[in-house]
Amino acid sequence: MKLSNFIATIVLGTMTHVALAAEEVNIYSYRQPILIKPMLDVFTGDTGIDVNVVHAKKGLLERLRSEARNTPADLVFTVDIGRLADLKSAGLTQSVDSELLDTNIPVSQRDTQGHWYGLTQRARILLASKDRAKGEISSYEELASENMQGRVCTRSGKHPYMVGLTASMISYHGIEGAEKWLTGLKNNLARKPQGNDRAQVKAIKEGECDVAVINHYYMYKMLSDPKQVPWAESVDVIFPNQGDRGTHMNISGMAMTKYAKNRENALKLMEYLASSKAQKLYSEVNGEYPVQQGVEWSEQLKMWGEFKRDDISLSDVAANRAEAIKMMDRVAYDD
Repeated sequence: MKLSNFIATIVLGTMTHVALAAEEVNIYSYRQPILIKPMLDVFTGDTGIDVNVVHAKKGLLERLRSEARNTPADLVFTVDIGRLADLKSAGLTQSVDSELLDTNIPVSQRDTQGHWYGLTQRARILLASKDRAKGEISSYEELASENMQGRVCTRSGKHPYMVGLTASMISYHGIEGAEKWLTGLKNNLARKPQGNDRAQVKAIKEGECDVAVINHYYMYKMLSDPKQVPWAESVDVIFPNQGDRGTHMNISGMAMTKYAKNRENALKLMEYLASSKAQKLYSEVNGEYPVQQGVEWSEQLKMWGEFKRDDISLSDVAANRAEAIKMMDRVAYDD
């Protein structure tokens, strides 16, 4: 072999190695790695594209803003419509044009300009003590009723899940009506808002309150934890507002960063996660509802049965978040 051909072979081999090494996609995630790893592993197995995940509990928006063009992140995974909307408002995401994403993800579960897409849905459900509150509540509005005085537990009003629910109440009842409801709910609290969603179920089991508000998948997880099974079995699961608008649904979701360097691979991952295969895995592994219609649910979700979902656009809910946070302060919800 001529020296020139030998050198060319080495260079070509090196370039091929670099190209192969570049087959990756980088994620900043608020979602715990254990919750998304099964889907990412299957994606890598199917495509050969490596997925690198940086997990954080907070501060990803600030990190992306600081890194700007130098960020390694191609995608951001997060929970709650608020965080997705904040990323878009900060100019840290880019629009994605994908027929598959637009087909598989309902318009109410994605940004109209393609800046974020829902991956899974989580229902904001009510729980009622089987012994002390059976059949007494069926709607969010009833959390503020007189017969609930001193009987309700929730987490902090400033938590995104509670902000999202309150923002949806603003969408339906206006600022004045939602504030009246929130004031009534605050007056009905059995204790100062505290703990996570699971802590509310424990509080019902221990008799601190009779009714609580949580995301449905916490019940899904508790039923597989021997220590927490007694908490979960002490309550009835209620999907609120079945007689009118339906149960409030929030999302976990994804967005492509403004300066994504692996854009093509990132889009492949987004489309994979919106596929029937990945959506079914989400349901089985995490107990969350698929955003894609027609995907089979896990057995536990089937046991809870079909229910009417609130189909209000999450973009509309996100637009009310700032007012919902101010409202929490006005009624001194956490005091």
